[in-house]
Amino acid sequence: MTTHSATPAGPDPATLADALRVAGQPDFDRWHDQIRRTGGCADPIRLTGGTKTLDPATKTVLHTYTTDHEPGGVLRIACGNRRASRCPACAWTYAGDTYHLIRAGLVGDPAKGTPPTVRDHPRVFATLTPPSFGPVHNRPAAGRCRCGTHHRENAPELGTPLNPATYDYAGAVLWNNHASDLWRYFTIYLRREIARLAGLTQKAAREQSRVSFGKVAEYQKRGGIHFHAVIRLDGPDGPDSPPPAWATLDLLTAAIRAAADRVAVHVPAADNLPARKLRWGTQLDVRPIRAFGDGSQITEQAVASYVAKYATKAAETTGTVDRRIGNKEALTLLGVPDHPRRLIEACLDLHAAYPDRKLRDWAHMLGFRGHFSSKSRRYSTTLGALRQVRADYRATQQRQALGLPDPDAPDATTLTLAHWTYAGHGHTPGESWLAATIHHDLQASRDTAREELPARLALEGAAP
Repeated sequence: MTTHSATPAGPDPATLADALRVAGQPDFDRWHDQIRRTGGCADPIRLTGGTKTLDPATKTVLHTYTTDHEPGGVLRIACGNRRASRCPACAWTYAGDTYHLIRAGLVGDPAKGTPPTVRDHPRVFATLTPPSFGPVHNRPAAGRCRCGTHHRENAPELGTPLNPATYDYAGAVLWNNHASDLWRYFTIYLRREIARLAGLTQKAAREQSRVSFGKVAEYQKRGGIHFHAVIRLDGPDGPDSPPPAWATLDLLTAAIRAAADRVAVHVPAADNLPARKLRWGTQLDVRPIRAFGDGSQITEQAVASYVAKYATKAAETTGTVDRRIGNKEALTLLGVPDHPRRLIEACLDLHAAYPDRKLRDWAHMLGFRGHFSSKSRRYSTTLGALRQVRADYRATQQRQALGLPDPDAPDATTLTLAHWTYAGHGHTPGESWLAATIHHDLQASRDTAREELPARLALEGAAP
């Protein structure tokens, strides 16, 4: 997973003055160290308080820490936001965790709860899309767009309706709003279709196999949500058991297509709005994942990188904003382009008709209100477990640097008392620019190390 962050733009005079003020403080080195430890977090959490480690038997204080002597009297920790538009630094960490989670379910990692034998299980990369709500500008593989133009790549008109007056904006946002329900029904029908194609009862199929998946949601240019999913067929005990002989790649592929075709979510009529039946679009793509390089682009690493990339993105990729919108007037002030603006307005207009769907609260997400990334319980490890491993590693480093005993040792007798109070979040303008610079430098170093790794490994392999 390679990312290249842009160099922070030069600060305006007021920001530069504030950055010089921060850099001129006597405790700037410690401030720099705090921000570097967060990866250059754009919106760090500020805490006050401290810890005390002691030996309860002798009452001896082994170590104390307080924020009284920290810059500003606070400790800054990473915000942990997954959105790249909010905090590129924390989003990079989230994407990395997602990459390892998805990859562990493809290649296996005993430390993450999956054996290497999962490579022998049927596995596919499936993409489920919304239906059409009206013709939009596009770049077909052959020929020109319906408007007669051959649009350049990333042209702003791509994904926008040919005729906004006839585009079904209400249908588009209602579909987004129910997309998680469509996925839930898809997983239910998928298990049923597997049993049907195997010639088994649902109970018998459940006793012999298990469906595992990891998925991520992505916005299309037209503002519709679609799902990319790694779907794997395991034995009855999940990844630790081999699938039965009848559990083939062809059976899994056929079951996915049949299940997607069966799914329908009914939206009742409300006010003057007609009832609707929401279904998946016809552009269903199911491809086998290759365990080893055979010229196929659908490799394990490519799939894990793709899913991780979109785990940190949301509706802002369509031109909308990444925070809630209170009213239509705000759309003009925020400069939201016409197509996403109409989708947001549709959410606001439909809220009264479907109050339980909370369309007003999720208007900035174009109606979508589900999880952007999720997985089944036995797919692989969890994001929480990965974060805990990282936290334990850093705690061990700190404990060793201070010469403190291991609290998990059989004869450990240490006791740590901690008291923390939330003291706010964020940066001053100058701090924000400096933090972005720190993040850029860290990211550039990571990218350089990653690009040099193959050459270094080749040299080591060639060494006598």
